[in-house]
Parts: sequence; structure tokens; C-alpha cells
Amino acid sequence: MPFIFKIIPNQEIQTIIPLVEKLNNYAVSSDVLKKRFLEMVTQNYECAGVYDREKLIGICGLWFCTRHYAGKSMEVDHVYIDENYRGKGLGKDFFKWIYSYAKDKGCEAAELNTYVTNYGSHKFYYNDDFKILGYHFLKKL
Repeated sequence: MPFIFKIIPNQEIQTIIPLVEKLNNYAVSSDVLKKRFLEMVTQNYECAGVYDREKLIGICGLWFCTRHYAGKSMEVDHVYIDENYRGKGLGKDFFKWIYSYAKDKGCEAAELNTYVTNYGSHKFYYNDDFKILGYHFLKKL
């Protein structure tokens, strides 16, 4: 049976919390994540999911905006595929679906940030023709 790619409805956004926790090595509590995602779905954010039948095995956050240098843009966020499904081309298929979805919404570009120590993602994104344009900085207030 093929995998199913679809946008997770806002009312089901909390189903992604276990995968986001794994992605971030449980650095942020599930209570904080639940609160943040409930707020995010009100701010041009959507989340795509990969399903093996009914089981959610992958996620990718999608932020939509218009940028002066790129036009209407989709920013990819918190991409995660369950460890048991990696290395089989699923990521490529998922991103192909994501790009098609973004184009259907009128996007001209895709952007993303990735952690400097996530070497596997760097290789994946380089192979998918992403270019490094700058550095991402964060300051907690």
C-alpha cells in the first residue's frame, strides 16, 4: 500500500506532538508544544503528514508568506520521518508532494532552516537543489 500525504487538519494538529518531541530530543515539553502549535495554526502555518495507512509516520511544517527577495514563499519547518521509514526514498516523495502543494497555493519558492549539526539533512537538501543564502540567528527575549 502506498503512503498517504496530506495536510493535517488544524483540529488534529496535536497528533504531531510525539514526532516533534523526537525531532527535538524532548527539549520542549509536550504541554508547551501543544500550546504553541494551537497558536501556530492561526498564523499562516499548516502541517503536512505522511501516513502508513492510519499511522502518522512523518511531518513537515509549512509557513506561507511573501518575501521581497523570493515572492510568495513556503518555508519548510520541523521535518521528521520515523526512523523505521528512512533511507527508502520516502523523503523525496514527500517533498515532491509538498512542492506540488505549494505551487497549487501560488508559491514561487521554498525555503528552510536546518540545524548545523544535522548533516543528513544538509546532504538531502543539497541533493534537492537548495542553496545556502545566509545564517539563521536566534536570540531568546
